[in-house]
Amino acid sequence: MSGHTRLSEPGNDDLRALIRTIPNHPQPGILFRDVTTLFGDAHGFATTIERLARTIAAEKVSFVAGIEARGFVLGGALAVHLGVGFVPIRKQGKLPHIVIGRDYELEYGTDRIEMHADAITDGARVVVVDDLIATGGTALAAIELLEEAGAVVTSATFVINLPNLGGRDRIEARGTRTHALVSFEGH
Repeated sequence: MSGHTRLSEPGNDDLRALIRTIPNHPQPGILFRDVTTLFGDAHGFATTIERLARTIAAEKVSFVAGIEARGFVLGGALAVHLGVGFVPIRKQGKLPHIVIGRDYELEYGTDRIEMHADAITDGARVVVVDDLIATGGTALAAIELLEEAGAVVTSATFVINLPNLGGRDRIEARGTRTHALVSFEGH
């Protein structure tokens, strides 16, 4: 873990209770953790943004990078809360200007994420945000893409960690701190 500590907010049972679990979605045996119910609760959503902001307050970021799609909801709100810029990390072919991209492995095949080539300034301090960390493939690709663009990625922050899938460990093994508000066992 390169000297980094695992950061996780204690006492987030109030937020955990607002996250719906849908069995067997998108395939049998999977427990889908649905944050739309958290987003739909005004107090729960505001509390989530406040707690995410608290976890990264000392990092002095100048940008929040949100991963499509639920990371846009969280990242945009977090950027407003912090008074910093927002950078969308999108699926391939969605951005209208000159882009840089990064391919990453999926369970079956590969995918690609992109950002505008001029989205950040060299040396900008950026936090990566998404709703959930599972295997870590998308988040790792986002971190590498931002670093390629010249960013200093201070950390990656998530509402949910699925520790059984090892994504948090993969991100921390490369030297990037992670934050998660709640963890759920299983897939």
